[in-house]
Amino acid sequence: MTHYETATAFFEASETGQGWDSCKAFCHEGASFSCQADALAETTTLAAYADWMKGLLAPVSDGRYHLTAFAADEARGTVVATAEFHGTQTGEGGPVPPTGKSVVSDDAYVMQFDGDKISHKTKIWNDVHALRGLGWA
Repeated sequence: MTHYETATAFFEASETGQGWDSCKAFCHEGASFSCQADALAETTTLAAYADWMKGLLAPVSDGRYHLTAFAADEARGTVVATAEFHGTQTGEGGPVPPTGKSVVSDDAYVMQFDGDKISHKTKIWNDVHALRGLGWA
């Protein structure tokens, strides 16, 4: 599998809320995660991030991504993706009862490889905008 193919499979598994069990085949054990957003400040591993996404899609069950770009820089062992997240909080499990509010939130991802597996992912995301749109902030 190329970096592009691995990143694509990982992105599909993680961003559709399949959790770490579906993502770990594409990542190194202990793969790290970073995001300069308060909502993910405590999240430092890809395992924790994948499970966070799984949890997010409980109250936002229609959550989905529209990819706007996906590109591999094989020389640097990096794949970059940009997407819009669309969703409405209609289910239980969020920080407040269902709000019925919708959001469209821009995201960017930088997935770094060590060999044939992802070793680190950086998420660039405006959590305040997204959480406010859902009625959570």
